[in-house]
Amino acid sequence: MWEAVFSSTGFRIRVARPAATIHAVVCWAECAAATLFFTLFPADCRICGSPLIKISRLPVCNDCLHALRPLTGSYCAICGEALLYAAKTAGQPLDGRCRLCRLAAPPFERAVAYGSYDGALRDLVHLLKFSQVRPAAQVLGRMLAESIAALDPSLPSGIISVIPVPLHAHKQSQRGFNQADLIARAALKQLSRSGHVKKFELCAGALVRLRDTGSQIGLTRHQRRQNLRGAFAVKDATAISNRNILLVDDVYTTGATASECARVLRRAGAARVWVATAGRTLRVSNFFVEPDVSEGRDDEPGMTEHSMAEPGMTEASREPTIGIATHVG
Repeated sequence: MWEAVFSSTGFRIRVARPAATIHAVVCWAECAAATLFFTLFPADCRICGSPLIKISRLPVCNDCLHALRPLTGSYCAICGEALLYAAKTAGQPLDGRCRLCRLAAPPFERAVAYGSYDGALRDLVHLLKFSQVRPAAQVLGRMLAESIAALDPSLPSGIISVIPVPLHAHKQSQRGFNQADLIARAALKQLSRSGHVKKFELCAGALVRLRDTGSQIGLTRHQRRQNLRGAFAVKDATAISNRNILLVDDVYTTGATASECARVLRRAGAARVWVATAGRTLRVSNFFVEPDVSEGRDDEPGMTEHSMAEPGMTEASREPTIGIATHVG
């Protein structure tokens, strides 16, 4: 049996004849008819469930789209993590870095994101990645474009090579696309329409994922770093050498993926690397603190970028004990 599935609703149309006998033109016509029907008579919002009253390729209501808000508040000037507590030693100015970036600077110059990865933003990313609702990439691309625009003062002149974080070939084949690539393309179109002066060049395929690292949900920062070691490689070093790179992805979580990709790009000869994403996970109680004696450990052999965590150490055990922990996002 053969089924046509409309991606934005999950509605299935069963055709009672063997798939081998279905002509390609008939197959296309039936899928097109189903798509047209649900475009003219939309179902419910895939996020909140309210009825859709406007014809749209994206099955999300205006209220949910308006709920996609940019980040506000104080954030680390390097990795973009929330700064919930500011402590200042007498005579020493604050420089806007979180504790982890003070302990060990990441291999990228700066990471920015549009919004917090929760609520409607998380649901929109899931619609794209897991329900194959491709029009969601246009909305996420507009968010990514704003993230890139926020980097404008720190980006150098000349051509910036835009590299989406790659998927493994097997996972991309299953999904049918790389969401980072779709979002990056939508963002660059948005920047072009807005007359952005920076020159961006999409370099999809310059960075490849050598192995499927699987889901990293539930892994500690140390476990994520170990899981990603050796997972990425530069396909053509000549396309990277002495180039300024903008690494883009849908979500920035712990920064393990961004750091590993940036490390590989830098080793291949990239001049500098920046990171931009549509959303990011804001962790609990990331405090701003002044340097202490432990910060001298970042030059010790075996210490990796942007984390001084030991195996099995939890997020809470790495945070200073001052202040009151507050959940953000």
